[in-house]
Amino acid sequence: MNGVACLLGAAGLILCVGIATSAKADSVPASGLAAGGPVYGQPGPALPMPPASPSPKDLSPEAAPYGPPVMDDMILGHVLFDQMEGRTNGPDNEFRWDGEGWVGSDMNRLWFKSEGFVEHGLATDGDQEALYDRPITAYFDAQAGVRYDLDSNPGRVWGAIGIEGLAPYFFQFAPTFYFSDRGYFAGRITGSYDLLITNRLILQPQVEINFYSKSQADRGVGSGLSEIDTGLRLRYEITRKFAPYIGFAYTGTYGDTASFTRQEGGNVNDPRFVFGTRIWY
Repeated sequence: MNGVACLLGAAGLILCVGIATSAKADSVPASGLAAGGPVYGQPGPALPMPPASPSPKDLSPEAAPYGPPVMDDMILGHVLFDQMEGRTNGPDNEFRWDGEGWVGSDMNRLWFKSEGFVEHGLATDGDQEALYDRPITAYFDAQAGVRYDLDSNPGRVWGAIGIEGLAPYFFQFAPTFYFSDRGYFAGRITGSYDLLITNRLILQPQVEINFYSKSQADRGVGSGLSEIDTGLRLRYEITRKFAPYIGFAYTGTYGDTASFTRQEGGNVNDPRFVFGTRIWY
């Protein structure tokens, strides 16, 4: 009997302690801490909310909470002479230039292009262009403007529209369509590729193809496929902006253009050794 009484007394003591502990926990305030440690599961203090994003009409130096917006529309410029070279086949020598440059922002630019030959003191095949340029894809820009053929032959004016850009696999590509108020149409396709032998030694194949809708004897061009100028140049970039080169160039004339070339004593098929400098700024 004494053992049973002891067991009943111990059970009653445990029950009383549990009830007292539960009552104490219920008496702790929701926002407070229990003695001896934190109260888990209770909401903490409220955090401050970030400032609301301003509406476009509030984007002024005074109203914007983080200062005025960044205007990334700087005016920049670039000039590149890809060919500044002498060409020779032994008895005949000539100078060739081909360059372009632009000024403007990332979205709107004014382009200038110039190319031609000088032989025996006379400029031939001179082409000067002024074009408005705007990106249309991630790779190409649309260009539209005017072309003026300025050299020792009678000049002529064209309208111009085309695209230019760096195609996938780093191939430079620029087809252009030309038209005049006298019913003449022309087309030009240019392309080049930089093959890196090392970081400074670069081999560049290049091609330019010209087409005309009508013959024009005073300028020595005929209808259809008129001329192909192509070459292979090996340059060494002493700096990125200055690179001397040597190479080989070939100029071929076709159709009526070939007939005009023969009449003037020129070569229909004209391979030449070239040496020059590629510069840009």
